[in-house]
Amino acid sequence: MIQFTTTIHKFAKQGEKTGWTYIEIPADLAQQLKPGNRKEFKVKGKLDAFPVKRMSAIPMGGGKFILALNATIRKGIAKKQGAMLKVQLTEDKSEFIFNADFMECLNDEPAAKEFFQSLTGSHQRYFSKWIDDAKTEPTRTKRIAMAVNALSKKWGYPEMIRANKKDNL
Repeated sequence: MIQFTTTIHKFAKQGEKTGWTYIEIPADLAQQLKPGNRKEFKVKGKLDAFPVKRMSAIPMGGGKFILALNATIRKGIAKKQGAMLKVQLTEDKSEFIFNADFMECLNDEPAAKEFFQSLTGSHQRYFSKWIDDAKTEPTRTKRIAMAVNALSKKWGYPEMIRANKKDNL
């Protein structure tokens, strides 16, 4: 496990990372977490007292990595860009678990399941994480239905979200 204190940063203009709030893991500490590694890997631990798991440590060159702080994490730590953050991390070797209800519904729709299985692992996880992030059961149910419907149309996650936004205008 590594422990350090760092500043919360935000990308101004950085391609696809524009607007991301993040923290840096210095190269020497990243090597303590996963020696010899220069690729993305998962970590778990605490940001201040807020527990985190399966966060992606993303390589940024020179041996350093970043952790993106999404809205849920920022709300959980109650901090913004410029604030100091106490970090405790270890490598997270746990496997991703897909939403069971979503997978069961996919089993009932062979075309949707076949397209889902043709997607990359990260793209598959977008669907499941989005479903798991629903705060209520009715929202979770709606999201499962939307995902299965989109997959049956051979839509990926971005196409599904764009189509849903058009429908709600």
